[in-house]
Amino acid sequence: MRKKITAVVLLSILILFLCIGIGSVFVSPLEGLQIILNKIFSAALPDSVTPTNISIFWDIRMPRVLTAFLVGAALSVSGAIMQALLQNPLASSYTMGVSAGASLGAAFVIITGITGTIFGMFLLPVCGFASGLLTVLLVLAFSLKIDKNMHNHTIILFGMVFSLFVNAILTLVSTLNGEHMQRLVLWQLGTFSGRRWIHVLILFICLMLGTIGTILYHRELDIMSFGQEQAMSMGVDVGKSKIALLLLSSFLTGAAVCFSGIIGFVDLTVPHIARRIFGAKHSLVIPMSLFMGGAFMALSDMVSRTLLAPREIPVGAVTALVGAPFFVWVYFHDRKQ
Repeated sequence: MRKKITAVVLLSILILFLCIGIGSVFVSPLEGLQIILNKIFSAALPDSVTPTNISIFWDIRMPRVLTAFLVGAALSVSGAIMQALLQNPLASSYTMGVSAGASLGAAFVIITGITGTIFGMFLLPVCGFASGLLTVLLVLAFSLKIDKNMHNHTIILFGMVFSLFVNAILTLVSTLNGEHMQRLVLWQLGTFSGRRWIHVLILFICLMLGTIGTILYHRELDIMSFGQEQAMSMGVDVGKSKIALLLLSSFLTGAAVCFSGIIGFVDLTVPHIARRIFGAKHSLVIPMSLFMGGAFMALSDMVSRTLLAPREIPVGAVTALVGAPFFVWVYFHDRKQ
């Protein structure tokens, strides 16, 4: 198991360096390391490292790729929480409507035009979290109204309905705001273009808070994966734990969606693969989902900006091309079992 963990962590770091280096101008991993040491420790740079390469690597690519990594990590941890709570490998923040809700909250902040300020940067994840959480609460309220036992399939069904409904509102908001329409449409499709170091800092703080909080509940997640009745018989306060974990999931998704737009399937595929490799213990699944999700999103972003360069493909389209077939495979594989 230790070899698997080491392999995933090292491979994720390698992918991160490659994604930062690959683009219209190639920056080798060695050259990239020299630039990082120069920026952090003021180490001397060889003459072969040009100012153009320094600017491309440090000011453009590194914030963008790190943002992609952190967004992928946050979505994957959120997906792992949802799948454990609902005992369904097809559950995700998207199927619960959290992504759509967070997007709507962030869209209203973008429309106000304050996202260019430091206050606006911090307000984005707060509004994303609040609106994502509100969507979850509405889903749970309607599920309880229809199904007193709140079966997981009922929750997922209402989550999908609310997701479609909120997406429709988001489209309407985009259409009615001509000034911000292009930005909102591109943002809805998923993009990391124009990300800066302030985005990296905010996302890193949100990811650490959400991940640490989730790991503190790893025992509850392990037990609740086997069913609500068994969890209650083993002394787990299911109601309290569910609320806390839904808050953490909404927080992570809200922070991620605010800086990337709606990017689906990452929170579906990565936790499922992590469980296949590392087993069902969430003390391992959560951190490994973080690394694997980050690496997957960084790779997806690299494909989106290089495949049809100089044009850029929406990141959401790249992840969907991988995630949609995986979704179908999981569904039919589980039915066979």
